[in-house]
Amino acid sequence: MTNKKVVEIFFDVVSPYSRFAFETLCRYRPHWDMELRLRPFFLGGVMQGSGNKPPATNASKAAYLMTDLQRCADYFGLELRQPQNFWDVMVTKGTIKTQRFITAVDLKHPQFTEQLSKEMWKRIWEQDIDATEPASLKEAAQKAGMSEAVIDDALSAMNSAEVKDTLRAVTQEALDLGCFGAPFIVAHVNGKKEAFFGADRFPILAMVIGETWKGPLPGKSSRL
Repeated sequence: MTNKKVVEIFFDVVSPYSRFAFETLCRYRPHWDMELRLRPFFLGGVMQGSGNKPPATNASKAAYLMTDLQRCADYFGLELRQPQNFWDVMVTKGTIKTQRFITAVDLKHPQFTEQLSKEMWKRIWEQDIDATEPASLKEAAQKAGMSEAVIDDALSAMNSAEVKDTLRAVTQEALDLGCFGAPFIVAHVNGKKEAFFGADRFPILAMVIGETWKGPLPGKSSRL
C-alpha cells in the first residue's frame, strides 16, 4: 500500500507541449511524493471527439506558436528544431502508428515507455525525421535500450485488436474526463480527480497536490 498521490499524464508525441510537461513530471518524480502514470493516447481522436481544432489551423495562433515553442524549449532546458513541414508532421502523417507502437510497448514492456516516448519526441522535435514508419519505430526503440526481441514483439503487437482497443479506450477515458488537447494531466487528490491542461500549470498542480514547485529544473534552477 502507498499513500503517494497519483498523477497521470495523457500524451501524444505529436504535441511539443506534451513533451515539456512529460519531461517536467519525470524530473519531479524524486522531488514530489507522487506516483506518475504515463498514459499514451491519440490526440487526433481527442481533437475529433471534443470538437477542437489544431492551433496551426488558425494563422495568428500558428505564427505565435513558432515563437512560443522556442521560448518554452529554452525555459524547460530542451532542444527544439521546428519541423520543416509542420502540417505534414501534425496532420498528414499524424501519430496513430507511433502511439500504437508506444501503447504496445506500454502494455507488454512498460519499463521502456518513458525512454521510448522521449526518443520519439526527439525524432520529431529535434531531428525533424520520421517517427511513423516501422524502420523509424525500430531505430527509436533501439536508442531507448530495447532489445531486438522486445522491439519485434512490440512491432508485431502494435496492430493487434488489444493495442488498438487500449489506445482507443485511453483516448476515450481522457475525453470522458473533459480533455480537449494535450498534454492533459490528472491528479488524484482525496478521492477527486483534478484535471490540468497544458505545460504551464505546474505551480497550481503543486499547490493542489501539496507539493512545492521549484522551477523546470528542480535542484538546478531557480527559474519559476
